[in-house]
Amino acid sequence: MMTVRNILSAGLMTAAAAALAACTTGGPGGPGLPGTPRGVEGSWIDAQGTGLSTFQGGRFQTVATDTGQKLSDGSYRMTGATSVEISGTSLIRQAPVAFNCLMVSTSQLNCTSSSGQNFVLTRRG
Repeated sequence: MMTVRNILSAGLMTAAAAALAACTTGGPGGPGLPGTPRGVEGSWIDAQGTGLSTFQGGRFQTVATDTGQKLSDGSYRMTGATSVEISGTSLIRQAPVAFNCLMVSTSQLNCTSSSGQNFVLTRRG
């Protein structure tokens, strides 16, 4: 059975990923060149490994890693160079979700839900 924390983590991860998706990718050669990802675009997994969030073009979606069931979806926006605001709907609870995340590295998002719950998302390669 999914816990509230898992649902929130999955929703946040998805939102965070979506927010970063708006950024470009860049590498050692600079922006626009293939290499190390920049921003949140891509796939992110929660610390428990239960939710996989995908961020792309200002939209996010989180699915359960074991069943593929869609857990949440919504939108994200960058509010600073390394901060992202995520909002959407938990499809399990049919309730709004909101998160703020700080990208502490190209592979880690530290997030806090609107209820004050903290969680970490890790970029999935």
